[in-house]
Amino acid sequence: MIEGFNILRNVGQFDSVTPGANINLTPLSLIYAENGRGKTTIAAILRSLALDEPSLVLERQRLGSAHPPHIVVRSGGQQVIFQNAAWSQPLPEIAIFDDAFVAANVCSGIDLGTAHRQNLHELILGAQGVTLNVQLQDLVAKIDAHNTSLREKGDAIPGNARGPFNISDFCELEVDPDIETKIEDAGRRLAAAKASDAIRQRSGFMPLSLPNFDIDAINAVLSLTLEDLQLDAAERVREHLGALADNGETWVSEGMGHTAAYSENTGTDACPFCAQDLNGSDLILHYQAYFSDAYRDLKASIRQTGIGVRDTHGGDIPAAFERSIRTAVQAHEFWKDFAELPEIVVDTAAISREWTAAREVALQALRDKAASPLEVTTLSPDAVGAIQTYRRRIDEITQLSERLVGCNDAIDVVKEQAAADDVSALQSDLAKLSARKARFEPAVAVLCKEYIDEKTAKATTEGQRDAARTALDNYRQQIFPTYETAINDFLTRFNASFRLGKMKSVNNRAGSSASYCVVINQQEVNVTASDGPSFRNTLSAGDRNTLALAFFFASLDQDPNLAQKIVVIDDPMTSLDEHRTLRTRQEMRGLYARVAQMIVLSHSKPFLCALWEDASTNDRSAYRLARAANGSEIAEWDVRNDSITEHDKRYEMIAGYIQSGGTAIERKVAEALRPTLEAFMRVAYPIEFPPGKLLGPFIGGCNQSPGTIMAQADVTELRSLLDYANKFHHDTNAAWETEAINDAELTDFAERVVLFISRR
Repeated sequence: MIEGFNILRNVGQFDSVTPGANINLTPLSLIYAENGRGKTTIAAILRSLALDEPSLVLERQRLGSAHPPHIVVRSGGQQVIFQNAAWSQPLPEIAIFDDAFVAANVCSGIDLGTAHRQNLHELILGAQGVTLNVQLQDLVAKIDAHNTSLREKGDAIPGNARGPFNISDFCELEVDPDIETKIEDAGRRLAAAKASDAIRQRSGFMPLSLPNFDIDAINAVLSLTLEDLQLDAAERVREHLGALADNGETWVSEGMGHTAAYSENTGTDACPFCAQDLNGSDLILHYQAYFSDAYRDLKASIRQTGIGVRDTHGGDIPAAFERSIRTAVQAHEFWKDFAELPEIVVDTAAISREWTAAREVALQALRDKAASPLEVTTLSPDAVGAIQTYRRRIDEITQLSERLVGCNDAIDVVKEQAAADDVSALQSDLAKLSARKARFEPAVAVLCKEYIDEKTAKATTEGQRDAARTALDNYRQQIFPTYETAINDFLTRFNASFRLGKMKSVNNRAGSSASYCVVINQQEVNVTASDGPSFRNTLSAGDRNTLALAFFFASLDQDPNLAQKIVVIDDPMTSLDEHRTLRTRQEMRGLYARVAQMIVLSHSKPFLCALWEDASTNDRSAYRLARAANGSEIAEWDVRNDSITEHDKRYEMIAGYIQSGGTAIERKVAEALRPTLEAFMRVAYPIEFPPGKLLGPFIGGCNQSPGTIMAQADVTELRSLLDYANKFHHDTNAAWETEAINDAELTDFAERVVLFISRR
């Protein structure tokens, strides 16, 4: 409970007010103030305290004050201080109805905007609903923070790495162990599509080969000999031939032909030159063997083998091989961008050297054989080694050729694809593959993990938000119909000529708000219509204030902590029609019994006095804001003095005189006798003694109809009392102000008047 104001300094009309312990607010505290005395300032201070909004106080700093506001409020036995532009603690249990409440939740003047319906939405929700809504809004704000973080983390991921993917899809890509191969394949396919015309005209690989050396065949020739021609005989022939001049062997060979012919013609074995008998000549026998057909064939075989080696491994053959290699390299250079190819690593110079070496050792062995045809020999180990070294080159070239020629099928596929492929589609595919590879680069992978973690956190928060929204929606579905019923119930109690309809919660970009319409004469009126019937042109100021009160009371009705509430009501009668005053007072009285404290501020004495009379003596207190030397002050208010009627005051004065006498008031008592009688008669005989009628004519009427209106004895007594009372009124006695007064006489008539108006 708020127990009082210890200090009100430099705020509104309060310069330096320190009522301290003289102000003791009670469960029902009434504060009267004329307009401009600080009533609204008190309400603003309490609103600031409830909402913990220092600006509501700061904006009311006293004009001309050099110092900021300083306020001390007593509550719960403690001091709550406003100093240095802040409250020491808030008091959220305060609920305030004032102009600010109306302007925030109902309308500003005649304007009803989005903010009004949003504030009304929170008012309807109450503490529990507001908590649910705060939870929802916190989660919405958290999602906004997630979105900001996601944008920042997404922006940190290089755009050239993402390729055609958006950030989310990029980060969700899965690792592909074959990505390098796929990128290479895609790159080649794209390159092929771009070069489709050239590809169509280009052939694949031709076979590559190196001629071989038949070591066995060469050795076979080297090992040939003639059994009937001994080596020593052949040596002797060669020695003899060597002694001859050039072409000696030819000369002897032709001569042997002449010898044979001469012998055949003569029938003797004689020399055709000298006719000497040749029979028994060993040399002639050696010549015959040496120049036989077998020997010639042997030499021819050696010569042909050498020619074969020369023709196979010499001439243009090596050059042709090098050209085939260059052609293959050129083809490889072209096709490597389109197909997976084996590398061509051919050392043609080394091959040429090894090839030449093998050829030379083979020819040299044959040349040596040709020089000694009958000598049995074989290729030397060095010669065989040279040939074997060359043969390894043959194997390398053969294997390379097989690999290259084996690529021709793939090249054919490349040709087919290049003719049919779409370059744009292939570029897109390659970009996607490149992005997939870039996704798992170490630096990018770290950034993607941060993004995914943030996205996961956002998804978790979104789940929490959805759950919070469901809880709030369920609560709305429960509370809004209840609140609508409560409002309409209060509107009925306040004798309003309208009611609310279609009250519901609406979600939009600006936030949640309350939507409703006003029902007048069974017609729905849209509160925000731009033309035609609307809130602004169908409800009077009194109607709008009544609606605000209904909102306020209904919100309190829904509050589960109502018993702990401090309710502050500032001028509830503003713009209210007279016929609604009583019902408003009755509802306030009913509310007062259900809350911890009610503080009512008003400029209407009758309204406050009526509340005072309805309240328990022990629970009520009353104060007034009065003019002081510098602004306003807070003082006790004698409600009874302002609440009793003039009739009551006159009666108390008369009764007091009868009891105690006193010359100071005796003339006032004498003057009060007649109006006291008139007041009684107005109530006792409202028909016969209406307003404006005098007692004299009334008595005359009674005498004309004896016993009809009043008993004759009463008429006589009334006449006597009136005759005495008239002495002290200007309309019946010109010297009324100086009329002598006898205490005993006055006391007698005063007692008789009291007795007369006390009749049952």
